[in-house]
Amino acid sequence: MNPMDILKNMQDLQGKMEKMQDQLKDITVTGSSGGGMVTVKVNGKMEVLNVDIAPEIVDPSDITMLEDLVLAAVNSTLRELQEALKNQASQLTGGLDIPGGFPGFPG
Repeated sequence: MNPMDILKNMQDLQGKMEKMQDQLKDITVTGSSGGGMVTVKVNGKMEVLNVDIAPEIVDPSDITMLEDLVLAAVNSTLRELQEALKNQASQLTGGLDIPGGFPGFPG
């Protein structure tokens, strides 16, 4: 393979990665716990955009349960985001397997 072709392909991939990073703010996912009693919305830049807690689960004598539900909802959302980012990366690279740790791509 021609080294110049490899360099051009790498430059094209770098441009696609930069475009994807710009689009991360437009990706949003929502996760929940407690049967939807707690929901969390996160964007592709891992910024929490919204947390909704149903009033009926707020029990001042059981803060630990509420903390557990929020934690579970955040983790659910981050799993959804990871899957969304993998799908986005796969579309961008045409299915090329990008190794973990490569900037802009989840491993």
